[in-house]
Amino acid sequence: MKRRRRARELALQGLYAWEVSGNSLEVVLEEVSEKGEKDGEIVVFASDLLRKIAEHKETLDKDVDLVVENWEYERIALVDRLILRMALCELLHFDEIPPKATINEAIELAKEYSTSESGRFVNGILDSLYKKFKSENKIKKKGRGLVE
Repeated sequence: MKRRRRARELALQGLYAWEVSGNSLEVVLEEVSEKGEKDGEIVVFASDLLRKIAEHKETLDKDVDLVVENWEYERIALVDRLILRMALCELLHFDEIPPKATINEAIELAKEYSTSESGRFVNGILDSLYKKFKSENKIKKKGRGLVE
């Protein structure tokens, strides 16, 4: 399994724990780092992602809510919301990660951890958000990079 994929899975598990448990972000970050992951880079990326998501959570959720048609944001399955929040955070706040990598990984996570229709749903929402923010110059990626 690729390292960034493992870090995203760890971040998704942390997001879920944070959302469901009501524990502080610091407690969740501690749990993430204790998951037995031996690769420090995986833990660092997952922790950075969790911190950035927590910092921008309200804005990320509002951005997703803007493009969701025929759905109330709160009615979206929790895992799908968390994946969308995580991917949008990567698109907007992790300049070194190519958008294609972020979107593809989000789709794969949705297929693996949510429903059979979640991959297409997540793809549609992220595609709309990417186009919207790219046209508004809110996504500024450095170079093309490699898909991870």
